[in-house]
Formats: sequence, C-alpha cells, structure tokens
Amino acid sequence: MYNFTAIPQSSLVNPGADVSYKFYFGFPVLSGISVNAGSSSFSAYDLFADNGVDFNDKVRNAINTSSRNDKVVANQQLELFSGGFRIGGRESRSYISFGLYQEFDFFMYVPKDMALLALDGNKNYIGRSFDLSDLSVKAEVLSVFHVGFHKKVNDKFVYGGRAKIYSSGANATSTKNSGYIYTGQNAGTPNLYTQIISSDLELKTSGISTFTKDEYEGNIAKDISHNTFFNGSLGLGFDAGFTYYIKDNLQLTASIIDVGFIKQSKDIETLTYKGTYQYEGVNPDFMNSDDPENVFDEFDKAIPRDTLYNKYTTWRPVKFYSSIQYSFGEARSDDECNCLGKVDKYYKNAVGVQVFAMTTPRAPIGAFTAFYRRNIFRKLDLKATYTFDSFSNKNIGLGLAGTLGKVNMYLLVNNILEFKDVTKANSAAFQFGINFIFQDPKD
Repeated sequence: MYNFTAIPQSSLVNPGADVSYKFYFGFPVLSGISVNAGSSSFSAYDLFADNGVDFNDKVRNAINTSSRNDKVVANQQLELFSGGFRIGGRESRSYISFGLYQEFDFFMYVPKDMALLALDGNKNYIGRSFDLSDLSVKAEVLSVFHVGFHKKVNDKFVYGGRAKIYSSGANATSTKNSGYIYTGQNAGTPNLYTQIISSDLELKTSGISTFTKDEYEGNIAKDISHNTFFNGSLGLGFDAGFTYYIKDNLQLTASIIDVGFIKQSKDIETLTYKGTYQYEGVNPDFMNSDDPENVFDEFDKAIPRDTLYNKYTTWRPVKFYSSIQYSFGEARSDDECNCLGKVDKYYKNAVGVQVFAMTTPRAPIGAFTAFYRRNIFRKLDLKATYTFDSFSNKNIGLGLAGTLGKVNMYLLVNNILEFKDVTKANSAAFQFGINFIFQDPKD
C-alpha cells in the first residue's frame, strides 16, 4: 500500500503522501481489512502435508532446519471507520484525516534450543548447553484512534504527521529471557550426571489473567473486545512522513510509523522463574511424585514461580518506509483545459524501489521492493511488486485500485506465484477496502 496514492489509506503508512480530495470517508468496517502472516523457516505445508510422515517428525525437521533468528509473524487490521477532509477553502492544500482501527500483532523467534529439548530430551545432547534466551515472543490486541494532518507546501514538497491513542485489550510479552540448561557427564562415570538449570524467565501479561481464573465464567472474545475499545491500557504514539519531488517526474518519499508506547496497567500479572538448580547423580526423574523429598521439590525450591503485579511499558514496533519513483508517459485528462486555463497532466507509468524496516526484540528486519505502476484508465491503477525479504526471495504482488463515481475500491495481494498451493508459501498477505471520495467539480 505504501505510496499507492490512489488509495486514501496510503496516508496510514505515510502521513506525508501526496493525496488530494475535498473529503472522503471509508465504508464502515469494510474500508480497510488486512491480514499478513509468515514464517521465515517453514511453511504450513511442511507441518500439515498429507504425505504419510509422522507429525512429530515434521516438527522435528522444521526445527532442525530453523535457526534461533528465524521468526513467525502475524498481523491483522480492521478499520472500523475513517475519513478526511480539506481545510482552509477550495484552494487550500491542507488536509485532516482521522479513524479508528483494531489490530492484532504476533511476533515470535523460533525457540530452537527449547524445542529440541522438548522433542528429544537431553539423552543425545550430553555436554551441550541449551540457551533459554531463544524464547522471545510477544502478542497484543489493541485499538488505535488517530488524527492526522498533511500539507502540500508547494508543487515539490508535502509533509504530514499523525497522532495516535493506543488502547491495549490484551498483551503478553516474554522477550528478555536468559539462562541455560546443561547436562554433563564426568569421564569414567557413565551413569552419573551433572545437570545445571540457570533460569531467568519472565512473562508479562495485561488483560489476560482474569481469563485464567477458575471462577471466570464470561466470554473471552467478547471481554477482550470490550477491553480493547473501552477499558484498555492506554498509550500514545505518532507517525511522520514527507514526499519530495526532485523533478516533476522523480519523487522521493519517507515515513516513520508507530513511534509510541503503551503503559500496561489493566489486569496485569508477571510470572517469573528465576534461580539456579544443580543436580549430581543418576539422571533425575521429575515424574516421580511418590517421594515427598524428590527431585521436583528441590527444583521447585531452587527456581520458584513468583507472581508480580507491577505495571510495565511496551513499545510499539517502529516501522520505516522510503521510496524513490520515476514516472514517465505523460498524459492529459479528457478535459484538456478548464475555464481557468489550467492543464491537468499526469503520468501513466512509474517504476521505482521501496525499502522497509521494523524494530523487533533482537534486531531490525527489512524488505526491499521493486515496483511498476500503470494507470490503466484515468481512475484505475495497477501496481506490480517484487519483494525480497527474510521470508521469500520470489514474492510477486499485485494491487488494483479504482474509483467509479464516488466509490473507491482496492485489493492488494502478495505471493501470487504460490496461489496454486498457498500452504507452501512462507508468507501471505492481502488488503481490501471500500471508500467514498468526493472532489471539487473542477477536479
């Protein structure tokens, strides 16, 4: 969607996008629907293919081919309402936009060491240390109310900003874990082991603990929805961006999105497992519950589970976008001249590149996209993209946006080469929306 200015929602990823209208509003609930999911190391087919391979073996193969820096992500957005209007009169180039959308965000690094230990145990890994910092995961459901302003200073420069109020209905964060699990064996003592578990694990939650209580009898989906819009933990953020025309047909854009935080303060609970356990002797049996002085009791004392109720702050994943676009194929509108003697010209073709980066708990991730845009008719645009990122090096996407009368519709999809069997794709995404756009009669 970035810099696809035939779509009003393009200002959500660049508040300084070069869009113009008298006013617009989105079709309630249908103005912006998007889903994006991906895994950088395995696909749904790798896990669920009907090929006679045992599921545990599929999981084991997926884990073995992954690294601790491989990731699983999912994002969903639903725009409930949106709109925008020009301020300052007919000749003004300043605009206000606003809206409310719901978002679900999930990000997890593949916990390779912990998964191997869970699948195979430590029998074949004597002398190896399993890193507990592999566990890094976060998830959140929130709503975002936003108000933006953008101004076209002159024919060369457009800038804009957007203020946001976040309301988090549910959050789970476990990204600052450390420790290890080690099983060693001394020479000449084949049946005696040294096992060390050093743990500094922490899971912070907000808006979730109520649902885990035995006495809870409500509807989880309904209650999370209510909290997301009416009783969530609150935060603030902003977006900023610009468009600059180096030449009439050479354009540079950039934006930074979701610079903000949420103060998690509703229904908060933090679980910790901190301590060090060391055992020497025959292989410990954690399942032996007959002995009151068994190994499990010693482990529980060494690494106790604590519950804390402190407020905490989470930061939104900051996104950076930039593009450079070269336009060609100059054309004129059907109405060559209007009564003011002005000529409306535009370009039917454009090529360019886009870059994207996003912060994560460890290191930023990014993507590089080459694109071609074609103006098929005056109010019908097609955009084709080729994206290289950590999920795929052959991601071809298509986008179509058109306006018929006052009705604007758009549809964007990626990874079209995988449509014959989307389960084999490492990532998939689509966006769809309907808006109503109103221009001045002369436009």
